[in-house]
Amino acid sequence: MSSMADQQRIHPVPDVEAPPQTSPTVPLVPQGTSKSDDQSYPPFHRTYPPMNSKPPKKRSRCCKLQISQFDLNSMDSSLSATFNVTITARNPNERIGIYYEGGSHLSAWYTETKLCQGSMPKFYQGHRNTTVLVLPLSGQIQNGTGLIMAVQEQQQRTGNIPLRLRVSQPVRVKLGKLKLMKVKFSVRCGLVVDALSANNTVTIQSSSCKFRLNL
Repeated sequence: MSSMADQQRIHPVPDVEAPPQTSPTVPLVPQGTSKSDDQSYPPFHRTYPPMNSKPPKKRSRCCKLQISQFDLNSMDSSLSATFNVTITARNPNERIGIYYEGGSHLSAWYTETKLCQGSMPKFYQGHRNTTVLVLPLSGQIQNGTGLIMAVQEQQQRTGNIPLRLRVSQPVRVKLGKLKLMKVKFSVRCGLVVDALSANNTVTIQSSSCKFRLNL
C-alpha cells in the first residue's frame, strides 16, 4: 500500500524550457503600507470613540405664579410671603426615565433678598411624560417695611417687578434597567411680573432660564 501511495504523489519538476526568472522591478508591497520584514512602525491613525450627538433631554419651565400672601405684620413689621409656583417638567425621551430625588431647594428672590423657599417632592418621571407640579414657597423677612416700599417704587417707575427663581434638584437617570449615578442640576430663571399682590395670579411678562448640570 505504501509503495502504491508513493507512486501516486505528485512532485514538482522544474521546466527546463521555461525562461529564467528575474527579480521584479516593481515592489510587491505598495508604497505607504507596512510589511512584515520592515523595522519601521505602520502609519499611526487616531481613532475617536463614538459620541452621542443628542444627549438626553429634560425640559422644565415656570408657567404660572400665584401669590397667596405678601403683606406686613403690624406687630413687628415683618413681611410674610407665600408663593405657589407651577412648574411643568417634560421628559421627551423614549428610553430614559428620571428619578427626582430628595434634597431639592427652590427659592424666589427680589434683587438680593430671598422672599420665600420650598422644595420639590420625590417622584419618578417615565418615558415621554409631562408632569405639572404646584409648589408652595413660604418665607418671612424681618424689617419688611423697606422691602415693601422698594417693590412699590419699582412698580410705579417701570410698571413691572423683576424676580429671580433658583432651583437645585438632585436626579438619577434610568437607562433601560440601569440606574445611573446621582447628579444635581441647577436652574436660574429671571422673571418679570406685573405686580406682587396677595390672592392674585401674577402675569409673567417675560422669563429666561439657564440650566447647569453639576456632577
